Amino acid sequence: MTGRIIDGKAVAAGVRADVAAAVKNLPAQPALAVVLVGDDPASQVYVASKAKMTNEVGMRSIEIRLPRETTQDELLARVAALSADPDVDGILVQLPLPKHISEPAILAALDPMKDVDGLTEASAGKLVLGKPGLRPCTPVGCVILARTERPDLAGANVVVIGRSILVGKPAALLFLEQNATVTLAHSKTRDLKMVCRGADILVAAVGRPEMVRGDWVRPGAIVIDVGTNRVPAPEKGEGKTKLVGDVCFPEAIEVAAAVTPSPGGVGPMTIACLLRNTVLAACARRGWTVPAPLAAG
Repeated sequence: MTGRIIDGKAVAAGVRADVAAAVKNLPAQPALAVVLVGDDPASQVYVASKAKMTNEVGMRSIEIRLPRETTQDELLARVAALSADPDVDGILVQLPLPKHISEPAILAALDPMKDVDGLTEASAGKLVLGKPGLRPCTPVGCVILARTERPDLAGANVVVIGRSILVGKPAALLFLEQNATVTLAHSKTRDLKMVCRGADILVAAVGRPEMVRGDWVRPGAIVIDVGTNRVPAPEKGEGKTKLVGDVCFPEAIEVAAAVTPSPGGVGPMTIACLLRNTVLAACARRGWTVPAPLAAG
């Protein structure tokens, strides 16, 4: 029996609708500033999409596009100005940055109250300590998608493959907050296939195309595929490529209860959760009550 496809686009649309409803009940319009350095085509498309969706939910979008030659000191000055601006509620510096700029240095300069990507040390510390704060967008999206299939995650065996600070580690902690039993697996994990087969919920975030095969998945499991990898697609013609996840989707869907596709699964949730974080940041910073559509989440 073929499993269900978890429609990340539809779930993300629901999150954005909640954000839009919340924004209408705020005393003022929150603002999200996105900083892009350089001309990376994928980043340009992503930033444009963020700006469009920010405006669609009723918030103000601020786009700052800087040339690739921008120095680290110049970018730090921009980030400091945005951090000090009382009319800016959220700041996101689009990664990756040019190699001559230190990403940790830039993230360290962000006002943690405006860290809507949840990547500063202060945000990470609050997550580890279980204190209220802004959580990383992609891992939050993973939890929301898992809960569409299993609303109560308490007691679920969750295996997260990948230990990056961007997805793997925070995802493990967020599932732990839901009272799941979490295994954080990685490249050095012994018998990784069998570890994965013990998962009720399997989260793949390793950046390796289709590494997770169908026989890695326990029958009836929920599979959340964070990966987006571009690989050759000779069936489309010479030199053509396609996007695939970290999970071999055609094999996994034959075994699992539900699987997120890639693209169209976790990706749309990242922007939706970014918008959600901007509202939460505005409320925390300005002393506003979080409106009902988001307060329950």
